[in-house]
Amino acid sequence: MPIYEFDCPNCGGFSAMRPMAESQAPGDCPSCGIASRRVILSAPRVSRVSKATRVAHETNERSAHSPHTSATYGGGHPAGCGCCSTARRPAGSTPPTRTRTDHRPWMISH
Repeated sequence: MPIYEFDCPNCGGFSAMRPMAESQAPGDCPSCGIASRRVILSAPRVSRVSKATRVAHETNERSAHSPHTSATYGGGHPAGCGCCSTARRPAGSTPPTRTRTDHRPWMISH
């Protein structure tokens, strides 16, 4: 659960750990109990996570709002466009053959 910051009109700022579903709801001040509005007083602590974790979070955030499915991804590529496939050899060509120069290719000669 993330930590949210609130501003109490009587007591000042405080922070509370809450579920993301309650991110926009006002928080109750722990001292006086008055409903306080949410404010952003400090920067998010994204530098405390590794780059791989941060990239994974960014990917999850994007896919939560607009996921790419095979149907939507395929719509950008017409049938047989070849941009995502490997290069093919012409039909009449033969595959290259390997020539053996020694009976034991794994041995290193001195």
